[in-house]
Amino acid sequence: MNRAGQPGIVLVSHSAAIADGLSAMAAEVAGGEVRVMAAGGGPDGTLGTDGARVAEAIRAADAGAGVVVLADIGSAILSVRAVLAEGQLDGAAVLADAPLVEGAIAAAVTASTGAGLDAVRAAAEDAWNVRKL
Repeated sequence: MNRAGQPGIVLVSHSAAIADGLSAMAAEVAGGEVRVMAAGGGPDGTLGTDGARVAEAIRAADAGAGVVVLADIGSAILSVRAVLAEGQLDGAAVLADAPLVEGAIAAAVTASTGAGLDAVRAAAEDAWNVRKL
């Protein structure tokens, strides 16, 4: 499949380990056809978020069809909103109101089917309804 036709996904977490691990998992379930980028941890490798890292991940994930961004908590969401508000990105990027793990998997699988940006975001957001029991 042509990667330029698929939205990318960026996972923003306070923990680099969480973002990296979830990125690998989402990419694998998507069959390796979707750009899933991690943006975890603070500027010095500590817990936190880094706006520059978020912007870099969005640029790397965008193959021309836009990017869906998922974030874990608090300042991760604020960091993403700040990056999106700056207007420094070339393509379309949207923040999904979604649970990080379930949303990432749903978004990656949906993107792998060739769905567009709005459908990938909707799949991530629909993951709020995934029940475990």
